[in-house]
Amino acid sequence: MYLKLLRTRVPANLSSLPIKHPVPIKSLCSTTKGTRQSVVSERKGSVFTLAINRPEVRNAVNQETARHLLGELEAFQREPALNVAVLHGIGGNFCAGYDLKELANHTVSHKLEQDITKGPGPMGPSRLQLSKPLIAAVSGFAVAGGLELALLADLRVVEESAIMGVFCRRFGVPLIDGGTVRLPRLIGLSRALDLILTGRPIGAQDALAYGLANRVVPDGQGLQAALHLAEQISSFPQECMRADRLSAIYSCYDAASFTQAMQYEIDHGVPVILSEAVAGATKFTTGTGRGGTFS
Repeated sequence: MYLKLLRTRVPANLSSLPIKHPVPIKSLCSTTKGTRQSVVSERKGSVFTLAINRPEVRNAVNQETARHLLGELEAFQREPALNVAVLHGIGGNFCAGYDLKELANHTVSHKLEQDITKGPGPMGPSRLQLSKPLIAAVSGFAVAGGLELALLADLRVVEESAIMGVFCRRFGVPLIDGGTVRLPRLIGLSRALDLILTGRPIGAQDALAYGLANRVVPDGQGLQAALHLAEQISSFPQECMRADRLSAIYSCYDAASFTQAMQYEIDHGVPVILSEAVAGATKFTTGTGRGGTFS
């Protein structure tokens, strides 16, 4: 089945595939007249949307785009009025990875910052540890570095025809934007190595079964579904949600022991009791949320 998928869905040159016409999106960034932003953003209440806007190369990321992605997510991180971010691609694809034409033409510096605490990753924000949730709305191809950007997100809403994979395996380009770190944690070492070693494509349903996709939706509905999910998460008491989120991430990546993880959980959870939980318990006693309703 996978060989058939490879033959029918993944030509050797991604540029040979037809490209859907890009959907316009409002940008809050200033632009020079006659130029097009490679990354565009928009605020929707407490939700922040961020889009890669290079549809002619299936949203492959070059140095300029990487800088903009990093800057936008850092701005999201600093803005207290924004609770959840949604990352997506314009024109039918999430991201086809790093722009190999730029790499082949030697227009990108080959001297990458190897201390991850001192500089951004090649794809831009891949070394960030966000304090607020990020959702990836995945359509079309999310491959190579594009897969790594999807892995940066807390949740991935994946359209039915989307394809994910370590396609850079074919060209000797390593995963240096967190792919070998995040993928095994998300789906387990055995499945991660299958994808990393073979570079094979994986469809939406297999991604869901693996735990790589959190939701699978019909084509064309990925962004809408991701926005709905973001609005739901943004409506919850934020201190509590963020404390639980960071505790889960800490226990997965940073805790040296079960005891340390448990200590982190209570140390960061107890302050929320007074700030949010008492008020929430009071609301419950008046009938709000009875029977498990979320409205």
